Amino acid sequence: MSMSESEIRDVFERYIEALNAHDFDRMTEFVHDELVENGKEVTREHIIAELKGHGDAVPDFEWRPQDIAIDGDRVAARLYNKGTHTKEWFGVAPTGKTFEFAEYSFHKVRDGRFYEMNYLIDSQAVRDQLDI
Repeated sequence: MSMSESEIRDVFERYIEALNAHDFDRMTEFVHDELVENGKEVTREHIIAELKGHGDAVPDFEWRPQDIAIDGDRVAARLYNKGTHTKEWFGVAPTGKTFEFAEYSFHKVRDGRFYEMNYLIDSQAVRDQLDI
């Protein structure tokens, strides 16, 4: 049974709420045990570890959706993410600088959880703001 647009929107909005609360262990609620992330097969534990790494290095990391579009089992979003770089992140020593960048995400939902997650971030904006 497929989910309605409002059900998929609700899943995505609760997912963003969990991200912003840095309640990354709640990903069991939103992500299948095994999934595809940016074309690569990964486990939910991989996703959780990745998110915890972001939250550790950028303790005020915030995901802010600007646009959300839903088509069938797919949800696409344009977000602006913001945070302050306080620990080593992506191999870069902490700068203490606040940054903001665009993210474009495309997720597929089955049985109320993501089975495919794709995203693209404006890494050049991050590099420029952190003077990398």
